[in-house]
Amino acid sequence: MVEGCAVASVLGMLEEREAAARVRVEGLREEVARLTEVLEAAEIELDRRVIAREELVEALAVSAAESTAGAGAEREPVSSPVRGSTVPPWRDGLPVTVLAPDYQRLLGVLEEGRSAGRGPLKAREIAVELGLETTPAKVEGLRSKARRLAERGWLAQESSGTFSAVRRSVALPDADPSA
Repeated sequence: MVEGCAVASVLGMLEEREAAARVRVEGLREEVARLTEVLEAAEIELDRRVIAREELVEALAVSAAESTAGAGAEREPVSSPVRGSTVPPWRDGLPVTVLAPDYQRLLGVLEEGRSAGRGPLKAREIAVELGLETTPAKVEGLRSKARRLAERGWLAQESSGTFSAVRRSVALPDADPSA
């Protein structure tokens, strides 16, 4: 019977280790869930700060443009946009290349959808089309960009909160002009 006791004590020891491992796994799962929430909050904060900076840059650019216009000198749009650059109002003949690459891709997705006969898209659907994560922070950042484009005439925003390409031709880079 001594042999049976040894097996029972080894089995008991293994069960204790298994229970301890389960407790550790559950603790780690809770920590991952907590960190996921912290990460999402940090991403939202980052997006808010990026949007605030972009809005400030835009307001300063408008203010500078108004003061320059008052002096009688009109400036041409920047031909090679930089990240975080402003979105100029759409006007006939203005190429999409005046926009930052993120804005160009957003316009491209909606223009392709219009050409394919699809209707307006929600910000989350645009994010999927662009291959972005659909976290709230990413979707809100994309929605902000789409709203900015709509406010300046590059896109149409529907009352349902969806966005579509405007029915006029917008010169997209590498786009078929007959589309």
